[in-house]
Amino acid sequence: MRFLPFESSRTFPLLLCVVTSFVFLDCKRQRASGDSETGKVVHLTYWPAPNPQEILLADSVVTMWNRMHPDIQVRMQPIPVSQSTEEVLLAAIAGKTTPDVCSNIWPGAMREYTQAEGLVGLDTFSDFDSIAGLRVPRDLLATFKAVNGHYYQMPWKTNPVMMFYNRGMLKAAGVETVPRTYSEYFAAAKKVTRDINNDGQVDVWMGERDIRPIWWQRLFDVYPFYIAASNGKTLFMGDDVAFENRDAENVFSFFQECYARGYFPRTFFQGGDPFLMGKKATDFAGPNRISVITRLAPELHYGVAPLPVPDDHRGPVYTSGDYKNIAIFSTTLHPKEAWEFVKFLVEAEHDLLLLQIANQIPVRGDLLTNRLFAAYFSQNPSMVKFAEQTVYTRGMDTVPDLKEIFDAISQDYEACAVYGRKSPAEAVRDAAARSRSIIEWNQ
Repeated sequence: MRFLPFESSRTFPLLLCVVTSFVFLDCKRQRASGDSETGKVVHLTYWPAPNPQEILLADSVVTMWNRMHPDIQVRMQPIPVSQSTEEVLLAAIAGKTTPDVCSNIWPGAMREYTQAEGLVGLDTFSDFDSIAGLRVPRDLLATFKAVNGHYYQMPWKTNPVMMFYNRGMLKAAGVETVPRTYSEYFAAAKKVTRDINNDGQVDVWMGERDIRPIWWQRLFDVYPFYIAASNGKTLFMGDDVAFENRDAENVFSFFQECYARGYFPRTFFQGGDPFLMGKKATDFAGPNRISVITRLAPELHYGVAPLPVPDDHRGPVYTSGDYKNIAIFSTTLHPKEAWEFVKFLVEAEHDLLLLQIANQIPVRGDLLTNRLFAAYFSQNPSMVKFAEQTVYTRGMDTVPDLKEIFDAISQDYEACAVYGRKSPAEAVRDAAARSRSIIEWNQ
């Protein structure tokens, strides 16, 4: 999925002014030196994600850096496009062609990166603890620690998965309140899902998910819904499977009923986005969805709410965060200078640009208290919901072969939820058994 960089064309002049202002502001800061012993210019390579808004963000920040640091010049090059960033980075580690810095590090692949000795331990820098500790709450920071006790990633951004809902569709169907529980969701779905043109075919649905058993699709249904149902638990405890339980069965049962009752279509939309087209009333996505809605469906009246949970759920609703972090690769010839650039990337002013340009949430504990961000959240009230959700957001387990495991879960999800060939208990049991086999086989 790729998203466009601006909320609307009307924001473009304002955004340029913001970026320009930061450039002139940063030019006033103290300049850092490069290789002081030789007087030579240090050159670093930086790989951001290859989507348009992050390329714009990276270009803006790199331009500021290069003006401020004539002796440490950074070349920005988007990650080469492939099936996945993780495949590109693992291949680059094997071939020793990695950049100095990358800001598209998925925590779920950290075990493979560190086993290949591809990353620099950031906690080897004397000020890592103070920099990371001031930015990230300690309990959240601890979730990014590697199994060997070191930190190889700087928490950077998160996209908490929440429920977007079409206010107009719910109101037209007579749904007065946003569904909070599974039962409330089904009750609303019964009203929303219908044939509106009387041709004998359902035209609008309560929701929809990609029915193909692709591993990363489960990051937007099974995984966040499991975290929500389990009060913040993830799939593993250490390297042991921890999802063979009632919470997972509840999640599989929820989606099975959505398909069995016809509230979700058993199809794959190829001719457009069903949420933007008014074909479905709810959508499970992160804040980067907002820029798409604003650009392609500016008249869509939508809201954002936590994911539905089991009827007996108590307490706050957790979700998954789809974190992307920053790392330094061990092939760098200039780790000290690369670390200075990483610190520059996570400064508060640049986190504001991350919000303004990419509509993505920085991983920091002061989003709603720091005055620097106040105007942005005042102008973008939907993003406040995501900022509030970050406290109740979980990351990814650091077990090996997570992609294979999510592939296995996808197979059983398809068999159970989409086609009803397995019961939820059978699907969870089989997914857990296959996950254990994958871990054992690859040890």
